[in-house]
Amino acid sequence: MTVSTWTLERVVDELLAAETERRDRGPITDEFPGLDIDLAYRAQDALLQRKLDAGERLIGVKLGLTSRAKQQRMGIDAPLTAWLTDAMALPAGVPAPLDELIHPRVEPEIVFVLGEDLKGPGITAARAMQSVEAVYGGYEIIDSRYTDFRFTLPDVIADNASAGRYGVGPVALAPRDLDLPVEACLVEVDGEIVDTATAAAVQGHPAEALALAANALAARGHGLKAGWTVLTGGITDAVFLHPGSTVSVHFSHLGTVTVTGA
Repeated sequence: MTVSTWTLERVVDELLAAETERRDRGPITDEFPGLDIDLAYRAQDALLQRKLDAGERLIGVKLGLTSRAKQQRMGIDAPLTAWLTDAMALPAGVPAPLDELIHPRVEPEIVFVLGEDLKGPGITAARAMQSVEAVYGGYEIIDSRYTDFRFTLPDVIADNASAGRYGVGPVALAPRDLDLPVEACLVEVDGEIVDTATAAAVQGHPAEALALAANALAARGHGLKAGWTVLTGGITDAVFLHPGSTVSVHFSHLGTVTVTGA
């Protein structure tokens, strides 16, 4: 009988090396069936600690697979949480560094900035929204370390939910000034409209995603902090970002945010 040589540290080593070296690979679960959801989140936390030790700063969280469109595309039926660091933030007007990414895709997001700490359990959507100071339109560049974005739920959890880069638009509104579920976005690639949806695609209301994050993190001993950024999950399916290509997301009330592939 073959004894597996996979450990939590080896999972972290492999994913960090794949990100650094810009190479993709097959799902780890193909070789390590023992990678379950609990171990995957431990690997995600250990991966974050490696980045913090290297000088990055924890600035928030992201949710993945919160919309049915994303779940169906990826063949996964549950949302997940992951971490944001300052190295992932892409300032307005700065092209996406495609030489640092493997196969980037862009998806529109409703972005929250928290005005107070939020920690579960028992957080409702209404309580979650009370913690939000400002709402933005934004985008996330996802960049899985797995070939063709093929993975199981533990694989993508360990890979920090395919985190790559993200950007936030210029318009900030208070939650009371928006009817979030009907806030629409239109995705445009090089001037061609390719998709449209409303924020209701994210768990019916992005506040549900925020509550989910607070409760899920509490189960792992974590909480959300005032000042953190929260990406609530892709509203539409993601589109590839190619060199010289421009993706723009136009929101009903949250302005326009644009990213170009360097």
